[in-house]
Amino acid sequence: MYVSHLQLADYRSYETAYLELEPGISTFVGPNGQGKTNLVEAIGYVATHGSHRVANDAPLVRRGAQRAVIRAAVVQHGRRSLIELEINPGRSNRARLNRSPVPRPRDTLGILRTVLFAPEDLALVKGDPGERRRFLDDLLVARAPRYAGVRSDYERVLKQRNALLKSASARYFQQRGQPDLSTLDVWDEHLVQAGAELLAARLALVAELQPLVAKAYGELTSSGGPPGLHYRCSAAEEETLPADRARLAETLRAALAEARPQELRRGVSLVGPHRDDLQLRLNGLPAKGYASQGESWSYALALRLAGFELLRADGEDPVLILDDVFAELDTERRRRLAEHVRTAEQVLVSAAVPDDVPEELSGARFRVRNGSVERER
Repeated sequence: MYVSHLQLADYRSYETAYLELEPGISTFVGPNGQGKTNLVEAIGYVATHGSHRVANDAPLVRRGAQRAVIRAAVVQHGRRSLIELEINPGRSNRARLNRSPVPRPRDTLGILRTVLFAPEDLALVKGDPGERRRFLDDLLVARAPRYAGVRSDYERVLKQRNALLKSASARYFQQRGQPDLSTLDVWDEHLVQAGAELLAARLALVAELQPLVAKAYGELTSSGGPPGLHYRCSAAEEETLPADRARLAETLRAALAEARPQELRRGVSLVGPHRDDLQLRLNGLPAKGYASQGESWSYALALRLAGFELLRADGEDPVLILDDVFAELDTERRRRLAEHVRTAEQVLVSAAVPDDVPEELSGARFRVRNGSVERER
């Protein structure tokens, strides 16, 4: 799998941009603030419908423009697909596939699969649980796009349930009588069904990731380790979590019943996949707070590389994106990372200076400066 063409209109700093790309390694070089990351971010957006840098779409549209458009041609098993995404902040985004509109933008998910590593990924180790939940869910969607619908359904149910809890809590504390909780029972069951499906998928994914993360970490560094992944569930202890979806639903249902009094007092949902965490450990200790800076970088890289190996095992390499990564790594980690990734079908690298890119990653080079992108001859 590789991206053969990328075209941007009013995306970030680009009024227009057009690139022809090839399999193998392509490097975007230029001073900071010139638009290198905007290019690889756009490719990542086509794959995930999200940015690794911002939480909403508004910053993706060039100042003064009403919308942004990304077009990407993807070659998969020798077959070319053209994906077009129209980003409309404050309104619904739109998508076209091979120039024909699709009912929902998420119908284009799975055509392009990427694994992107960036300096922001240090938050996978040092950041809040939401960073790690997003890592798991994005990888689920990349492997099986139907999970985009599962995640969307869960978020919709959670929003409705929180609104109901907030209303019931206000009524209770204003002494207007006991609130009618029959509607809450209905939303509890919706949360149980969507949550159990998402939880079952996450648990299976963590089990698959564990040996791959350990292998990747060992190849990147000899410091610390071994790494361990532990899924911390808000509904039950990890050791007591059942494996199948039906029993997970029972566990969630019981946990919701137990938490209801506290939820009514606080007016928010306290149980479910949205409250879970992926705990990362080194030598049995939490990586967050105990791992050194170098160990944290190696752990974050190992997570991404494990995701790459999972997607590769499905039969085709995802596009691997390394956004300004090598400037953050010491010489040995640079070399080991380059050795690990150079066999991918397509690798896209951004760097401020050519010397940041290891010699092992030689290939096409693009110069990015003042909003223009030119291939070096």
